[in-house]
This record gives sequence, C-alpha cells and structure tokens, in this order.
Amino acid sequence: MSPRKAAALRDGDGGRTLREHLIAAAERLISRRGTAGLTVRDIAREAQVADGVLYNHFAGKEELLALALHAHVQSVERELGELPSRAGSGTVEANLRAYITHGLALHAAILPAFAGLLSRPEVLTLFAGMPNPVADGLGLRTALAGYLRAEQDLGRLAPDAGAEAAATMIVGACHELVLPHLLWGRGPDAFEIPPGYMDDLVTTLMKGLAPARPA
Repeated sequence: MSPRKAAALRDGDGGRTLREHLIAAAERLISRRGTAGLTVRDIAREAQVADGVLYNHFAGKEELLALALHAHVQSVERELGELPSRAGSGTVEANLRAYITHGLALHAAILPAFAGLLSRPEVLTLFAGMPNPVADGLGLRTALAGYLRAEQDLGRLAPDAGAEAAATMIVGACHELVLPHLLWGRGPDAFEIPPGYMDDLVTTLMKGLAPARPA
C-alpha cells in the first residue's frame, strides 16, 4: 500500500480495506449530490487517493457505482428504522400505514440516485444482479406480502385475499407519488403526500372495490 493510500485509511476509517473505503467515499457523494455527473476524480478526491487507485480494486467505475448505490440504499433504510413485520401486533390498518410511510420515504430518498443513472444502464444492470438491499434481502414488496400472509394465517385478513397483489399496489402507489416529480425535474423535495392519501389507500385495500352484497 502506498503512503497516500495508508494516510487515507488512517484518518478514522475503522479498519476498512481500501476497497471498502472507496465504496464508502462514493456512497457519501451519492448521498450528498446524487449520481448524475459523478466522476472517478470526484470519488478519488473524496477518498483522498490518486485517480488510478480505483481501477486496482474494481473492474471499472460502473462496478464501484453499483456497489456504492447498493450501500446508499441500505444506509437510507437503516435510518428509516424497522418495518412492522410481526403479524398480530397493533392493527393491520396501522401497520399498512407504517409500510406506506416507510415506502414513500425510502423512494423519495433513493430514486433520485437511480434517475441519475438512467444513461448508465450498465451500472443499473450490475446493481440488479446484487442481493436486494431492502428488508434484509427480501425487498419491500416481498416483505410486505409476507407480513400480509402472516396476518391471513392469524385470521386478521381474508384467506383468499391476494397478498402479493396488495403489496404491489402499495409499492406502486409509492412510485406513483414520487416518480413524476423526478421525471418533471421538480426533485423529491417537491412532492407532498396528499391529504387522505394513506387513509384512502388503506381503506380501499381493506374493503376492496366490490359493492356490498345484499343481506
């Protein structure tokens, strides 16, 4: 290891390898400024190493960005706290609201980084080949569907309800509220949760769309 690399690792990096140090540096940049226009030089300066060092530890800039993006999503989720995964606790309605709140916050925080990589499909392909960074590798939709099935087993939801379909609706609703602001160039800070949005979504899911059957 060169003296410059050693200095970079000595400055409070907690025993990380240089590869981990570089991923952490790229993750910090993604968190602060997103992925659009992020260069090797930017990452090297943040990591306090020479530009060429990155190529000694990764197949290319694309691999480093994919790994940093993965770490960024994990960091965001940790900051949001745990999802209500224990069936039978609280009410189903309150737990669904917690999932929606979590999903909206997660998407608002991470989608800008993905939007900045739309012109770099190779990075997104590498990211897609990694374990899902959300909900202990399950992903938000699968974790929510699992929670709903567990509630069905306890008799708190109809046994014939489509858990996967309901989970897809909730995750899709999160996308719908956040994505347009990114596509229209407004940024995630511009979006607001419309009044009654979560209540209407939860009520529709709990009651369904079918008309009441005559007595």
